[in-house]
Amino acid sequence: MKVVISTDLYYPMINGVAQFSRNLAGGLQKRGHDVVVLAPSITGDYEIERDEEYGFRVVRLSSRKLIFYPDQINNIPEAKEFLGVKMPQIFYKNGLRVSFTPGAEIRNFLDSFQPDIIHDQTPGPVALSVFRYAKKHDIPLVSTDHAYPDNFTQQLHLPHFAKKPIDSVMNKYFVSFLKRSEYGTMPTEQAVSDLIPRKKKHFKVPVEALSNGIDLSRFRTGRAKNDIYERFDIPKNKPIVLYVGRIDPEKSLDVLVKAFTKVHKKNPNAELVMVGDGASRNDLELLAEKEGTKNHVHFLGRVIGEDLPQIYRTGTVFAITSKTETQSIVLMEALASGVPAVAVRAGAIPELVKNGRTGYLCNADDVDAVARNILKILGNEALRDKLSKNALEHIKKHDISYTLQRFEEIYQEVLDNRKI
Repeated sequence: MKVVISTDLYYPMINGVAQFSRNLAGGLQKRGHDVVVLAPSITGDYEIERDEEYGFRVVRLSSRKLIFYPDQINNIPEAKEFLGVKMPQIFYKNGLRVSFTPGAEIRNFLDSFQPDIIHDQTPGPVALSVFRYAKKHDIPLVSTDHAYPDNFTQQLHLPHFAKKPIDSVMNKYFVSFLKRSEYGTMPTEQAVSDLIPRKKKHFKVPVEALSNGIDLSRFRTGRAKNDIYERFDIPKNKPIVLYVGRIDPEKSLDVLVKAFTKVHKKNPNAELVMVGDGASRNDLELLAEKEGTKNHVHFLGRVIGEDLPQIYRTGTVFAITSKTETQSIVLMEALASGVPAVAVRAGAIPELVKNGRTGYLCNADDVDAVARNILKILGNEALRDKLSKNALEHIKKHDISYTLQRFEEIYQEVLDNRKI
């Protein structure tokens, strides 16, 4: 098939949508399909490039900076100080690149490419243009919704009375993209349940829970290579509480930093390693300083490529306190590395973290429970081994090979239904 994958968030950005979009494109290309990705340019200029690893084409659409949000590619510089006080970050030199009016560029490329099917990943400007093109040219459309409204509104620090109605409007907006498609997917059953109206019989488009999946062959158990500890300055022979992912407000990482303070008081050898970057990094550094754990909280910045699977292997326990996950690729990767998890009972996390089997679940924002369960895992090697074995078994069903096969079937079903 000639497949177009459209997304407003794409590699080398580091987030779940960007990573999944590339994994999907690469996997489909390897299975013999002709794949093209439509995504905003990271330089601002229109260009067509070829993915060096997989060989598919990426059409980089003209874009402009949105200076109020970081680009998730470049590290965020340390906050500037005024009279010895670090100032909050409001504008970002390396702002998020957005293709505000990509219609003409999309039309010109797709007219020559003549796709069989289009698969959209995000509800942004690229998707709006793609949907208009698909409708006009009668091209089958599949959509995947990866986000909760919280992923966006949490960044704005809105008061509760304003946030709730805005979340409701955004939810309807997200769902409208699924309604305009011929088939919809979301990463988990919980995400489908949370975002699709309860009266599903009035929702005419089929919506399936289908895991984003990961390449399980990339991840192994066991100790990381010695040079990883040295290059990333990770303490050796100490219990490591590990977090990997964006360091943004909706991830609720203040809960993790506060919980680690309690962990460190009971287990002074413990260290917290945070991999990633984002709008909350400076605030969390200040919080660690205030909590007295500054020297035991290590911010590594972004890590990609072959180093990342090794980084997971430094972890004794993986901790994630986000309440807004529709699945969490990083959590799947941690479990595939045999690292037991402590997470919150929110979003779709409970589909991955089975309480007492692959890790422990806590109520959202419960600092004491997060700390207590981290300590439980750190202090019991037999328990760690049991949780690790269970995690490796549980994660098998999330191998991306199944995801790719199922999307091929969905595309074919949609095309076949056109012929009836």
